[in-house]
Order: sequence, then C-alpha cells, then structure tokens
Amino acid sequence: MKLTIKGISLFVLFFFSSIGTLFSQNLQIADYLSAPYCSQVIKSTDGSRIAWLSEQKGTRTIYVGVAPNFEAREVFSSDGDDGQVIGNMQFAKDNTQLFFVHGSGHNKEGVSANPASFVDYPIQQLKSIDLGTVEVTLLGKYSNYLLSHDGQHIFVPSASDLYKINIKDRIATKIITMRGTFSDLKLSKDNQKILFTSNRGDHSYIGIYEIGEKSIQWLSPGVDRDHIPEWSPDESKIAFIRAPGTKKGELRNIMGGIPFQIMVHDLLTKETKVIWKSPSDDGGFAQYYFSNPLNWSTSNKIWFYSEHEGWMNIYTMNPDGSQLESVIKGKCEVEQSIEVMSGDAIIFSTNCGDIDRRDIYQYNFSTKQTNALTDGDAIETHPVMLKDGQLIYRQGGTNYPTRITKLYNQQETIIFPKQIPASFPSSQHVIPKQVIFTAADGTKVHGQLFTKDQSGSKPGILFMHGGPIRQMLLGYHYSSYYAFAYAMNQYLAQQGYAVISVNFRAGIGYGKDFRRAEKQGPRGASEYADIVAAAKYLQDLPYVNADRIGLWGGSYGGFLTAMGLARNSDIFKAGVDLHGVHDWNWRATDFSPGGSWGIDKSLMNLAYKSSPVSDLSKWTSPVLFIHGDDDRNVMYGQTVDLVQRLRERNVEHELLVFPDEVHGFYRFDSWLRTYEAAARFFDRHLK
Repeated sequence: MKLTIKGISLFVLFFFSSIGTLFSQNLQIADYLSAPYCSQVIKSTDGSRIAWLSEQKGTRTIYVGVAPNFEAREVFSSDGDDGQVIGNMQFAKDNTQLFFVHGSGHNKEGVSANPASFVDYPIQQLKSIDLGTVEVTLLGKYSNYLLSHDGQHIFVPSASDLYKINIKDRIATKIITMRGTFSDLKLSKDNQKILFTSNRGDHSYIGIYEIGEKSIQWLSPGVDRDHIPEWSPDESKIAFIRAPGTKKGELRNIMGGIPFQIMVHDLLTKETKVIWKSPSDDGGFAQYYFSNPLNWSTSNKIWFYSEHEGWMNIYTMNPDGSQLESVIKGKCEVEQSIEVMSGDAIIFSTNCGDIDRRDIYQYNFSTKQTNALTDGDAIETHPVMLKDGQLIYRQGGTNYPTRITKLYNQQETIIFPKQIPASFPSSQHVIPKQVIFTAADGTKVHGQLFTKDQSGSKPGILFMHGGPIRQMLLGYHYSSYYAFAYAMNQYLAQQGYAVISVNFRAGIGYGKDFRRAEKQGPRGASEYADIVAAAKYLQDLPYVNADRIGLWGGSYGGFLTAMGLARNSDIFKAGVDLHGVHDWNWRATDFSPGGSWGIDKSLMNLAYKSSPVSDLSKWTSPVLFIHGDDDRNVMYGQTVDLVQRLRERNVEHELLVFPDEVHGFYRFDSWLRTYEAAARFFDRHLK
C-alpha cells in the first residue's frame, strides 16, 4: 500500500502517541522517585569550594566541588537506605576537613531514630572527613557544635555544660557549667570569647565568656527573652533580639505573633539601647523559621526579618537604627538569605517575581538597589555567593528534582547531577498550572493543577501540604518531603487523575494575614473551607467526574484529609491520611502544653469541635491511614485512637504502619511503599 505524505504523518503521529500512552501506563511511582535530590549546599570559608548532600533511593552521599568547575567528588556515602540522616556540614578553615552530624536527634524517650529497626541501635554522632584521604573520624556523640576559626577546636553545648574539644586528640574539656541551656553560640575572631544565649524557661539572657576567666558576663539581664546575639564587625558591640518573657500560664502558639526589639549592647560603655521596635506582634515566626533572623554585616549594616508591613521581608539599617530600608517592595516574601563575601550586599530567595515560585535576588547596601539574579519557571533557593562572583543555588524544575546549579557571567551551569537516571520520566511530567479559586467566605486560594489532558471523565484528587506553614510550588519543592509529594501528584496525573495541590490559608507565601487567618486550626478550622472550594473547582471542570473526588495529605494535610472524610463524605469518596492530627484537644494535653497552638482550657471545647473526631456520624468513605510509630511531630496515638473509633462505626479503612519510623520518613522504602499503597487505594475506590 502506498501512503501519502499526509498518511505517513498521521501514521507516525499515531505510532508515537501509542508509544507515549504505553510508556505512561507502564510508569511506576518508583520511576518518579529515582532521580537524586540535592540539599544542604554550603561553602568553605575562603569561597573556593562547596559541599552538598545528595539523596537517591535512600542513599545519602556528601559531595565536594572545587572552583572553578566544582566537579562532584564523593567523600562520604551512607550504608544504603539506612534511615540515618546527615546534617550540619561545615568546612575546616584550611579546607582539609569537612565536619557533619550523622544520625537523628532524640525523641522524648531520649533515643535517636532507628527506622530500619537495626538491632545495633544507631546514635547521633559528630564526624569529620579528611578531604585528602576521605577517611572518616568519629569525634563523639554530639548533635551540635561550633568550629573555632583556627580549626583546632570545636565547642559543643550539652544542656547546661559547654565543652571544648581538641580535634587532633579528641580530648574534651568542660569549660562552662551554668543554669539554663546553651544556644546561639558565636565565637570571637581570636577564638577567646564565646557569645551565647542562656535559655531559662520563661526568660533568657545573653552571655559572654572569655576562656580562662572565672565567671560569665551577662549583657543587660532582665525579665525578657533575649536571644540570637551577633557580634559587630569590630566586636565592640553586640546586637540581639529581645522579646517579652513568658507570663504565667502563657502557652506557645506557632500561628500567633509576638512584639520584638532589636537591641545593641556596647561592651565598652556597658550601655544597651533599643535601636528598633516592632509596631505590633510582628515577630515569633520571623525568628524561628529562619536560620539567620538577625545579622550584622561586615560593611556595618544590621539586617533582620520582620512581618511588620504585612509580608515577610528583610530590613536593613545602621547600627544606631537610622535609615531603615526593606530589601523588596510589594506583596511578596523573602526566605533564605546570605551575605556576599565582600559584605556589601545580601542575596536571598523570594517569590516577588512569581508568587508560586522562587527566584534569587540581590540587595546592595550602599545603592539600596534590588535586582533579580534568576527568573523563569524553575524554583531557585538557598543561594551561596563565592568570592569571585560565582552564585551557587539549589534549583528544581517542573520535570527535575532539586539540583545544584551555578550562575556566572549570566551563564547557568548544572553542577550536579550532570545526568538524570534513564528511569526518571522527565518527558512524562505535566506542567502544573496555577489556579486561583474563592472559598465561601471570600478568601482567595492558590493551587497547582496537574492533569495530563482535558479529555474524558477523570477522577479528581486534592493534595494538602503539612505544616501548615508551607507553600506548594509550580515545580519540585526545596523540601524533600514536598518534592516527593510533587512527584506523587505528577504520577497520579499520568495515571489519569486531575490533581489540585491546595495552598490553603495558614500557609506561607501570601502575607501575614493569610498565614495568621482567623479561626484556623483548633480555633475553628476555617482553612477547611479552602478544601471544599478546591473540591468544587475540580468538580466544575468539564473533564472531571464530580462523583469521584478523593484527597490526601500528610501531617496538617492528614488533619484536613480526615476533616474532609468526617464532614463531607458526600464530596470526598476516598482519602489517604499520613500521620494526621485528629484531635486538637488531645494534642494540647498529651503532646505538649497547648499543643504548640496555644490551646488553653478556655479553648478545649472549641479545639475538640474543630477536630475530625468530634463528629464521625457522616464519615462513610474509605480511608488509608499511614503512620510511623516513632513520630516526633504528631503522636502515633492520634491514628491509633481514630482507627478504633472508625472500627466501632464499621467504616472501611486500611493501615500501613512503619515501626520505628519518624514523621517525615527517613527511609526511601517507607516513601515508596506509602505512595504505592496510596495509588492502589485510589485506583480501587475512585476509578
């Protein structure tokens, strides 16, 4: 048979379309999780090299790259998918060693996580790598440390004690015992003075200890919470943040705010002055969410985070409090930041250019000018600027997980990974679409829509992030927990679902009022209205089957999943609940006082009514619960309790339990089994 050119075109189109359909049908969630995910990029003191962590199928590997090309050199790798995390990496000043902490912190019982259930129980350890021989040395059972500027010692806080450890012979000497616990350690340039916060419950002090002296010097002690101290460039002054002390019966509320002041103490005159005061309760979140909430630049500028103009921003000023300036203008927010090595500018990630993405910007102290260094569809975060002007950052795209990228002379270069595994289906990713819808009370809500096409009658799925102080983005997330969730949503879209990831109120990215929305969580669960609005948005799409809507999420997203099934099984026909909070009242009494949401006795009744367990009479839809029983964020008992209640009501449910696993699973196998079980569950109940 002789084909015309048009016939050949139609044949070729049909052939490749069929191959693409077959390929997508054969894809597994394991394929979407097969690429390396990079995090924790750091630089050496002289800016000549970088290090980063790569995670691939559970194996955690530390790489080092040297300027100018930063070719990846492996210096440490874990024993497969062992669930032992790596963090707090730091180069020695002479670049001969790299220090890191291996293993997790303690739970309430005082033991590290052991998600692989090893009989030889793992512990958290401080280690060093000889960058010449890549030999690894165990320095001790330490979780936090401060490296001396000369690279000869490390200072390790342990509750009320501070130790000085000789790196060469590993001999530890106790140099301070005090009341309270240590945090915010900073060392003077001559390695002789230690600046720190002494935490004492309802108040805290700023202290300085000069090695060899018999006592600690306290800076303007009072009845407040003084913390986050910073040396001035010449070390003659100290800046710190002062927040009110805790009143009797006052409970921590992570969704609230506190007033704060920027203080400067003169070490010569002993005078302490307030150089800036927040207009209202604009602090709290600004101090605990960031690793560097207060800074004193080498060019003698103080800069700090605040929400006092309604959006998370960085502000700069002179040491006397004059010439206050914001680094960005408009309704957008700033996240990670760092001072450039010259000291004349800071670089930071922001959503100013695109509210649902991240770019890298630079602010110059002298010109007071802000300019974008990156733009486009990628998610760029955690900038590191080297001395020669090379910018290193983490970058995630719509179809590739977070990688390490360099920008130099306006030329972008991928440092790692150079190649993505053939198993990773880059070409099979859909491009998520920004959608905005309105809740019943008028709140505008952003989401990301994942759909392979707009044909047929697809089942729909909602995804809700945790936190709730998070924001899902239009690409692979800079948090591994949500990068995996993004991959799962991509997989579900390829399997024929229409998926919306919902950035409900209480999350970040859209201003203080959105994050601190009224009646949220245990005070009325107002954010649940956003979930219903997202479901109705899905149901109104012409290619979505309105009677086949499911939902899933972890932590706070698990709470909202359970809320959907308890309140609206008429809308939500199936749900997957990962380690969700189901009873705010119980969290406030057993997890911690007030549950970190400030739930006092007057709120107990409302907190209970704002919980899924308060009324299960309308819960008829099937649910899959997934939880690890060493969860340090949400009590495992929250799932134990709700399952018993659903059993009494004969509600269909399934369980996937991980003994010894934590909240944000440390093992790749846990994530893989979770997503495989979730996909099968949705296929059974929604297709």
